[in-house]
Parts: sequence; C-alpha cells; structure tokens
Amino acid sequence: MRFNFSTHSAAPTSTTIPTTTQANGGEQATQPLKKAIEADPDSLDSVISNPQSYPITIVPNRPTSYYGLSQNGKPFPRQPSCRSRNFRPGSMRRVRRRAVFKNGDCNVVQKHLQRRRVRFLQDMYTTMVDWQWRWTLLAFALSFILSWLFFALIWWLIIYTHGDLEEPHLPENQEESGWAPCVSAIDGFTSCFLFSIETQHTIGYGVRTTSPECPEAIFMMCFQSIYGVMSSAFMAGIVFAKMTRAKQRAQTLLFSKHAVICQRDGTLSLMFRVGDMRKSHIIGAGVRAQLIRTKSTKEGEVMTQYFTELEIGTDDSGSDLFFIWPMVIEHKIDENSPLYNLNATDMLQDKFEIVVILEGTVESTGQSTQARSSYINTEILWGHRFDPVVLYNKDLQAYEIDYARFNETTQVDTPLCSARELNEIYKIQEGFRTPAETTFTMRQLSHNHSDQAS
Repeated sequence: MRFNFSTHSAAPTSTTIPTTTQANGGEQATQPLKKAIEADPDSLDSVISNPQSYPITIVPNRPTSYYGLSQNGKPFPRQPSCRSRNFRPGSMRRVRRRAVFKNGDCNVVQKHLQRRRVRFLQDMYTTMVDWQWRWTLLAFALSFILSWLFFALIWWLIIYTHGDLEEPHLPENQEESGWAPCVSAIDGFTSCFLFSIETQHTIGYGVRTTSPECPEAIFMMCFQSIYGVMSSAFMAGIVFAKMTRAKQRAQTLLFSKHAVICQRDGTLSLMFRVGDMRKSHIIGAGVRAQLIRTKSTKEGEVMTQYFTELEIGTDDSGSDLFFIWPMVIEHKIDENSPLYNLNATDMLQDKFEIVVILEGTVESTGQSTQARSSYINTEILWGHRFDPVVLYNKDLQAYEIDYARFNETTQVDTPLCSARELNEIYKIQEGFRTPAETTFTMRQLSHNHSDQAS
C-alpha cells in the first residue's frame, strides 16, 4: 500500500506559521504556531504514528499483515475470499431446498420405519427392480451359484447313502462288481456339482444320467428341473423390468433449464419448455405443475409443504399434448394463480418450488412413463422469452429441431410489477373505474413501490 501526497521532505522539520491574536489592550500580537510534518509521507509507519496529519482513517489494533505486508515488510499472497462474488449489499436471495432435483429424483430420505426389511422382503420383486444394477446382477449370479451348490450337496447325500462312493462301486469298478448306481459317472462332489448344473438348466451332455435304482434321485431331478425354470423366469423378468421401466425412458425427455415470465396477450405468463429426444413419440402425453410453498391457515397452522395445482397448457390445446416437437408450456398468472401478487422483487426473494410432471405412454413398448423436474425462484427469469427451435428445412422438406437452442432465451420488455398491479393499471387506462377509485388505486400502488424501495 502506498500513499501519494504533494509534500515530501527528507527529515522531520518544524514550520512556523504566523497567527494574529487579540490582546486585552486591543493590540494585535503575533504568535508562532508550530506544525510537525512527517519525514516520509509514503511510509506506512509514519502514517500510523500520526494519523491526524492526513485525511485517512486508521483502524487501531490491526496487524501489519492486514495491510498486505508481512512482518518483514514483504507482501504476502492474498487468501481467496469466502465471500460470494454474486453477493450484493442490500440484496438477499433465499433458496429453497429442493423437493425434486432437476433429473427428476425426489430429495426424500425415510427413517424410523418399523419392520422395514420385512416389508421390503414381502415385495421382493419390486425391491429387486428398485435395486441398483450392481446389486441386481450380484443377486442374479448368487441365485444360480448357490442353487447349484445346494442341489449338488443333496445329490451327494443321495449318492453317498446309496453307497455309490465306495471303492468297489466307483464308475471304473462298476463293470467288475455289477453295481447299479443312482447316477452314472459320479465319483465325488465335483461330479455332483456338474450334474446339478446339467439338471437345472437341462443341458444334458449325455454322460451322467439317472437310473431307476433310486426313487429319491428321480424326485430330486424333477424338483430341480422345475426350480431351474422358475428361477430363470423370475430373474429374467427382473432384468427385463429394470431395462424397460419408465425411469429409463424419462432420461430422453427434456425440460428447459430455466422457466421464464413475460407477457402474452397482455397477461403475465410463467413458461417452461419440454422436449423429447426420441423419434418414438409419447402417446397421450399430459403435463402438470404444482407449486410447493409455505402457507398459514386461519387457525395459525403453518404448512411448510403446501401443494397448489397450477393451471397450465400449451397454445389452446390445454394440458394434453400432441408431442411431436418441443413445446412451451404456459401458466397464465391471473386472479386464480398463486403467483398473482408476486412482482419481480418478490419472485427473487420468495421461497417456493414449482414441480413439473410429464406423463404418457411409450409408443414402442406400451408402458407408461413419467418425467419430473422442478424450478426454484432463482431459476425463473423475469422478462425473458424462449427462442424458437422448430424451423422448416426446405432442403430436407421437413421440420428441423435445433436442440442447441433448447435453453436459449431472449430478453424482452416486461413490467416489473405483479400481475395484480398490472391489471389495475390496465383498468385505469381503460377507464373502468371512477375518479375516487382511481385515486385510491394509484395511492396504493405508490405506497407499495415506496415500501419495496425502502
């Protein structure tokens, strides 16, 4: 830090300035006034030792390193500030914790559930479908390996109790002893394990076969064959359900990064854009939007998660979409809208979340799908409008969709007042009010804006 002043000297000096005073006898006497001047005004130590000599404010009890210098006078590297660059004095943005993330996952954690594992095991199919892929594949592999080992142990017990594992009854000695085994070509647990695999999956290599000597072996062969078919069908159904579930199809349904507010036909409207990346369309597509906001009842109850349904639609077709290209969904902020009394400042400082839901049937599979997203107050752009993304290509003789401009918006002139205040202004301009009502309305609007400015 360096201070530049107009007076410089090599050594501290004393300057006498003549002043005139009024004596008792009316005579004027000249008295010298001494004022000390620092030797080196550029020196930080001189400024700190004599803070009254220059028009600066010195904060006491601050270390030298506070002014950018270390104890030896060398500058030290500045530490990164923990303060946000987007912070502005006088502005306060309260960001609501999301209930639904941008990718559609719900930000909900459950705890203190009684008998949770028992209840989940009772619905094992849904539990395994909801598992992550690594756990599903692990269960798929263990279901086969453990069943092979289990039935191999049973086969070994059957063969052992029948006496097929005795030395004279082994496969290489059966011709000499004339022994009839339960299962041919079995000489230990390894061969029992291989026979278990062949039986469960009906491989049938033709070496190990059952004989009519052991009824229990015939029963076990039938039971393991039935179990193998059922287990294969069960695991295949789980894998197929995970691959074709609605969540996977929702990954190709797009929502715009921001929502916008601008005027349409003289009315403020909240708008967001939806799109589909696939050529296979969503049949019977419908879109809904709900506002999550804190509400206080007349009895004083505070409901922090209060849902309000928003009336939305596209053009004049309502909420049912013919979803062949990206469409802008609109919510008119009228008297029935919960956003009717919010202006641009309130929209920035308020605390709410808008959850949007797109539902429909997948054309290729016939299954229902649902895609979700949400917008908080800081993700709503006031005074913006979406750029068009659908243009007709004369060379291709088809409509072309430019997804690079899917999130692009253009700033447009939009009043910063609320929809209620805008309607009041329009009514005044159209002359629908009496002079007394007009004066009262203008005073009320002026009072509201003065409160916001203060």
